[in-house]
Amino acid sequence: MMMARKQDVRIPTYNISVVGLSGTEKEKGQCGIGKSCLCNRFVRPSADEFHLDHTSVLSTSDFGGRVVNNDHFLYWGEVSRSLEDCVECKMHIVEQTEFIDDQTFQPHRSTALQPYIKRAAATKLASAEKLMYFCTDQLGLEQDFEQKQMPDGKLLIDGFLLGIDVSRGMNRNFDDQLKFVSNLYNQLAKTKKPIVVVLTKCDEGVERYIRDAHTFALSKKNLQVVETSARSNVNVDLAFSTLVQLIDKSRGKTKIIPYFEALKQQSQQIATAKDKYEWLVSRIVKNHNENWLSVSRKMQASPEYQDYVYLEGTQKAKKLFLQHIHRLKHEHIERRRKLYLAALPLAFEALIPNLDEIDHLSCIKTKKLLETKPEFLKWFVVLEETPWDATSHIDNMENERIPFDLMDTVPAEQLYEAHLEKLRNERKRAEMRRAFKENLETSPFITPGKPWEEARSFIMNEDFYQWLEESVYMDIYGKHQKQIIDKAKEEFQELLLEYSELFYELELDAKPSKEKMGVIQDVLGEEQRFKALQKLQAERDALILKHIHFVYHPTKETCPSCPACVDAKIEHLISSRFIRPSDRNQKNSLSDPNIDRINLVILGKDGLARELANEIRALCTNDDKYVIDGKMYELSLRPIEGNVRLPVNSFQTPTFQPHGCLCLYNSKESLSYVVESIEKSRESTLGRRDNHLVHLPLTLILVNKRGDTSGETLHSLIQQGQQIASKLQCVFLDPASAGIGYGRNINEKQISQVLKGLLDSKRNLNLVSSTASIKDLADVDLRIVMCLMCGDPFSADDILFPVLQSQTCKSSHCGSNNSVLLELPIGLHKKRIELSILSYHSSFSIRKSRLVHGYIVFYSAKRKASLAMLRAFLCEVQDIIPIQLVALTDGAIDVLDNDLSREQLSEGEEIAQEIDGRFTSIPCSQPQHKLEIFHPFFKDVVDKKNIIEATHMYDNAAEACSTTEEVFNSPRAGSPLCNSNLQDSEEDIEPPSYSLFREDTSLPSLSKDHSKLSMELEGNDGLSFIMSNFESKLNNKVPPPVKPKPPVQFDITKGDLSYLDQGHRDGQRKSVSSSTWLPPDGFDPSDYAEPMDAVVKPRNEEENIYSVPHDSTQGKIITIRNINKAQSNGSGNGSDSEMDTSSLERGRKVSIVSKPVLYRTRCSRLGRFASYRTSFSVGSDDELGPIRKKEEDQASQGYKGDNAVIPYETDEDPRRRNILRSLRRNTKKPKPKPRPSITKATWESNYFGVPLTTVVTPEKPIPVFIERCIEYIEATGLSTEGIYRVSGNKSEMESLQRQFDQDHNLDLAEKDFTVNTVAGAMKSFFSELPDPLVPYNMQIDLVEAHKINDREQKLHALKEVLKKFPKENHEVFKYVISHLNKVSHNNKVNLMTSENLSICFWPTLMRPDFSTMDALTATRTYQTIIELFIQQCPFFFHNRPISEPPGATPSSPSAVASTVPFLTSTPVTSQPSPPQSPPPTPQSPMQALLPSQLQAEHTL
Repeated sequence: MMMARKQDVRIPTYNISVVGLSGTEKEKGQCGIGKSCLCNRFVRPSADEFHLDHTSVLSTSDFGGRVVNNDHFLYWGEVSRSLEDCVECKMHIVEQTEFIDDQTFQPHRSTALQPYIKRAAATKLASAEKLMYFCTDQLGLEQDFEQKQMPDGKLLIDGFLLGIDVSRGMNRNFDDQLKFVSNLYNQLAKTKKPIVVVLTKCDEGVERYIRDAHTFALSKKNLQVVETSARSNVNVDLAFSTLVQLIDKSRGKTKIIPYFEALKQQSQQIATAKDKYEWLVSRIVKNHNENWLSVSRKMQASPEYQDYVYLEGTQKAKKLFLQHIHRLKHEHIERRRKLYLAALPLAFEALIPNLDEIDHLSCIKTKKLLETKPEFLKWFVVLEETPWDATSHIDNMENERIPFDLMDTVPAEQLYEAHLEKLRNERKRAEMRRAFKENLETSPFITPGKPWEEARSFIMNEDFYQWLEESVYMDIYGKHQKQIIDKAKEEFQELLLEYSELFYELELDAKPSKEKMGVIQDVLGEEQRFKALQKLQAERDALILKHIHFVYHPTKETCPSCPACVDAKIEHLISSRFIRPSDRNQKNSLSDPNIDRINLVILGKDGLARELANEIRALCTNDDKYVIDGKMYELSLRPIEGNVRLPVNSFQTPTFQPHGCLCLYNSKESLSYVVESIEKSRESTLGRRDNHLVHLPLTLILVNKRGDTSGETLHSLIQQGQQIASKLQCVFLDPASAGIGYGRNINEKQISQVLKGLLDSKRNLNLVSSTASIKDLADVDLRIVMCLMCGDPFSADDILFPVLQSQTCKSSHCGSNNSVLLELPIGLHKKRIELSILSYHSSFSIRKSRLVHGYIVFYSAKRKASLAMLRAFLCEVQDIIPIQLVALTDGAIDVLDNDLSREQLSEGEEIAQEIDGRFTSIPCSQPQHKLEIFHPFFKDVVDKKNIIEATHMYDNAAEACSTTEEVFNSPRAGSPLCNSNLQDSEEDIEPPSYSLFREDTSLPSLSKDHSKLSMELEGNDGLSFIMSNFESKLNNKVPPPVKPKPPVQFDITKGDLSYLDQGHRDGQRKSVSSSTWLPPDGFDPSDYAEPMDAVVKPRNEEENIYSVPHDSTQGKIITIRNINKAQSNGSGNGSDSEMDTSSLERGRKVSIVSKPVLYRTRCSRLGRFASYRTSFSVGSDDELGPIRKKEEDQASQGYKGDNAVIPYETDEDPRRRNILRSLRRNTKKPKPKPRPSITKATWESNYFGVPLTTVVTPEKPIPVFIERCIEYIEATGLSTEGIYRVSGNKSEMESLQRQFDQDHNLDLAEKDFTVNTVAGAMKSFFSELPDPLVPYNMQIDLVEAHKINDREQKLHALKEVLKKFPKENHEVFKYVISHLNKVSHNNKVNLMTSENLSICFWPTLMRPDFSTMDALTATRTYQTIIELFIQQCPFFFHNRPISEPPGATPSSPSAVASTVPFLTSTPVTSQPSPPQSPPPTPQSPMQALLPSQLQAEHTL
């Protein structure tokens, strides 16, 4: 011990020998007592360096190796430890054992031949070059382990650890072991060295053995006993430290901890380390495919990993890692399983949605059925190896299909049963819904407007309550109520039209009196359609008031059939048929000195106008020049931000004439400012000749507020802007357009496009404002009005086809959108006929006040309202005007089978007979009639032309001379030469664009026949005397004439008077044209009668006298007098005898005939409500009218009879007084009263008319409605002739959409819709989208790509643009074009080539804004682009090579010039470029839709 201390003074070193039972198997049993494990755990405590197996049976070579070195002890090495007193010490550990020869199984012979007991008690050990022992594997392989020699080859033992195995050893008797230990102790005690008893294997210890061991220790001088377990690493260090304390008395006494307490502490330490290690593994390992090698490298530096490996070893750490991996894999599999199970019901719904197919099948048979489905592989995958969770399929994340072997699991079977139950429940609920609907439809108690609370008891039963939720049957009832209410309203509106005669006889106005409303209620009260709305009285009254508003103020907007008003259709057809040439425009534009100047108004409040003006100026050159298509234009900007009625903010000034206006807004307030400013500006120019501001091109632009990105506000502003733009008929740009953002309001490309549009509008100004010349108007021989009924079940296209297709049909130059010119041979000469095609409600306004030579009136034989409107119209037509009645039928079979058609036809014939009119019927199934059927009618018109014209002129002239000055405010005050209609409201300040007779179209009465008649009247000396007297009295000063458009100067020239004309609405008399008509050869004034008096005498309303040609071939004049003329009242007007005497000055005999009457007096079937016309003495203020009120005022002031004193007409001749009164200006104009507008309720849909993104999903990128329609068409309609060109029935299309809106599972085949109805409904879906399928910003790029001349480059450029489409638009566009490509492949049967399909579809898919000339001129380009997409569909969408263009066939765009006859006579130029310049002939958006024949006639 002293020597050990001398070796190292600072660190004490202790040599400890571990002894215990050793020897042969007979002596110690089959295993040792654990001396080696104890030494191993103490010297190398890491779990990875601890070995349980240490054998004492060695070969001779191993025994002689340097580790054993022919000794019966092992040197375990040197260990440094810090004991409890924190003093470090070193210990050399030696284990005394006995090695057995593996051959003889006897102890190896060594240098010391002493028995084990004596050898173990040795305190001096020597063995030269003896190496430190690690484990059994070291023996024989010493070079593979660390070679550390026992110091100095010798050791002096300082203490002994006496080991006792307290486990149940095999083939070992504990008492024998205790006896051996007792003997060994006795030998050790002789050395006087400290001894500590160590109980080994306490983790398997036997309680008795432990107790006996303690008893033994007590019996041996109270030896210290430490209970240990080398395998569990419990109290191993404590045993050695206890011995060191006994060796070194200076150290503190070590506290011996019982085994179980120490085991608990060790277990807690291991558990803590394990928790930390598991946390580390869960943080690092996220994927179940990780491997131990890579993960252990990542964790090697982590203290959590090191601590756990030290305590439990690498193998346990790996085991925990593998458990974590297994858990991750299990969780991954469960997630995939849940996804598969969630997708399984969807697969069932897609593959086996029919309950009848699977209702009685087991799960096994259902599996076989699933495999037969075409879309089986879309939902399922069949794996070669099973089960699926044991294959690599679990890691195939891209394949989301369901493993088919999953169907064998219990959860899958449960889902299948749930699917069956769901289908059964759905069928039951569907049956209940159908039964509920049938109850609603068949129950007589369910009437329009009946509340649910009143209807519940009549229709509900127990099954309905059981199977239907309240929200479901409430929804069904609400929809049913909406249907029957809409139907009742439609039927009631039809009833109102059937009583059209009543409404027109009542002479209703904007404010009907209670008395008249009561009459309407009484007349209609017994009608079932009136009673049907009994519970909706407010809505019924609103419909009546709306209809009254239509009768009083008939326009396209107030028409009950709006937007399908006949006037709108006619305008569209005529504008599509006739497009005026642009040559004159181009010529005028070249001569315009201001063509290189663009004046632009920028309107916007709060600085918006100035900001945009600065941005545009920044793009200009230094001298405010702007380059467009390489040409320099002078750009003048006028930003306006205030009240436009102030001169400083006026749109135009003496030096600034605007060509267009940009309207900016970024809020509701700024949008209101724009609308108000536009309205104020237009109002300020009304009545002017230069009111071009009404047609000023507008562009409405939404500017983002900087910093405001609110999607809801932006969406609201966009919707409001679109509505305002639609109302103003202008272009709308929103933030979705390219270039509009926070930094800029509008980019340079958009500015250029806007300016190009202004240039085109400027060039085409003459096209819009062209007016008729006197020659054009005077050359018209006849004026015929063709009347059609809005809402009749026939197509206006078919009715007008023979008219518009006629070779002699030309565009009317009078500025009307509803008239055409025909040149037809009537008799021996050709006559120019101006045919005005109007609705009945538009014709009412011209029935009395306009010169019309004849009416062609159409009516539907199967619609009562149509004939009722005809009767109401004919009531107020004079009986000298020829009438042609045309009945439209569904064919001879329908007439025979339909009682209503027979009655209507019979009544029409009777009316025609009674009024001496003509009658014909045309089958709607064969509407292609010829104009020849109207030739007899035209001949009647020619025969009666002179008397009609003279009657019209003299009727107006007589009224002008016989009524007070207020007559000029009457609708009947207009002459055939001027439009004197008074505006009856603010809305009527500017006449509607569809009106036939505008201010500039009233001149056509100056025809050749008129010239002759006027010349004949020049011989009337009396009339000349009147005018001479006027001139002398007024000092030859006449009020300046009001000039119609075009401006024509009228003067009063002595002796050159044609006839007296009614004055303008301001009360002045219109002067007569200064043109002189010379009498024809053979003119004899003696052949004509003189007027009956030199001065035209005022007459009462019952008397009118006309002098008209009696026979146009003989030039005779007859006098027409009202027989019921009242007696003279003594006012100086003369008596009958006086007038008769003066009229026969020349001795000529004059025929006396009665004045023309209205047809109501000749036909018993007309005017059945005429009694109501005179039954009202007092009405509303509007009904009294200015004339009646004036008369009543005069009566109240005593202006009665001949002796009444009129202040401003005293001392004047009463005959001249009437004339002067007619010439005075009416200074007080009645203020028009605005009428409230009644808007038509529209059907609101949650599917149609909504953005495309709301009806598609990533799973279903095609709208279900489009998919159903196309599937139906491809299944049944590919061979249908004219598919997509022939229109479907509108009501059926709407019905289809309504039904689908209610049930997205609608079966089109079951509903038996026609192919054309389905096709039309599909096109309507795209037309109703808020934005076109081809986005507006993409259309610009498509046009630019189309300009490329090289065909292959062009197609590739178009394909690149196609890739920029929004995903939703691209998928739907691809689907539709692919379908159209398939349709075009059947063109030999359906006659729909790719060109025809593109003509039908491009307006639907692209919807350009036709308010700009760019869009008008680009129509052919748009159509060609769609045609290319259809032709090259495989290239654009399926990555196929470009197909060769077809040969010179009509379907080829390049072959159009060679196939269309009319194009061969005109040199064909290059294809137009829409944004740059218009083509030689501007093309209407509808021209491409016309048949080729129609286009040919138009061009010719």
